[in-house]
Amino acid sequence: MAMRALFLNCTLKKSPQISNTRALVDKAVIIFKELGVESEVIRIVDHNVAFGISSDEGNGDEWPFILHKIKACDILVIATPIWFGVLSSVSKLVIERLDGTYMEGDPETGQYPLYGKVTGVIVTGNEDGAHDVCSTILFSLTHLGCTVPPNVDCYWVGDAGPGPSYIDAGGDKHLYTNRTVRYMAHNLVYFAKLLKENPIPTNLKKLDEEARKVSN
Repeated sequence: MAMRALFLNCTLKKSPQISNTRALVDKAVIIFKELGVESEVIRIVDHNVAFGISSDEGNGDEWPFILHKIKACDILVIATPIWFGVLSSVSKLVIERLDGTYMEGDPETGQYPLYGKVTGVIVTGNEDGAHDVCSTILFSLTHLGCTVPPNVDCYWVGDAGPGPSYIDAGGDKHLYTNRTVRYMAHNLVYFAKLLKENPIPTNLKKLDEEARKVSN
């Protein structure tokens, strides 16, 4: 069963600048490969992604290109650094643009395009904020239709105050991060296979009709 994973690297640094977030993403990519999953990594800031809440804001907006890849993947991982204790503005932009998929429900069931996909999150940064970032992103993605398996958040954070980040601080040797990146990859692959073999049957259109009947 061919499986595809897509990582959206929401670093603020354009290529070819070194991204600490990408370094942790690469660890996950290796594990996915061992599990027979093909991965692709997109650095959002390398593309002209407009602000907005539709699937195409026009005027050279490159979000449709990225959204096409999101719709084609089985596993979606949002990877973001922490800035001022919260998720990066780029990852917030991604979530806001995904809002447009609410309007693209399946004609028969009404399910959003992200139904049937599993999702996880990777976070790097100094000080604290990883739990807040993970909960915000995973909550948003489950609202958009993604399935969130257990233990699919992987993060590394450094000491309080300015200092070296994941690469320079030797984060690749951190036991907890190396443990959770494996938890994440294995659980995402397992649940992605489950959903591929057993699609979610919920008919949102039918449930909407039932809700209207009791809301008048």
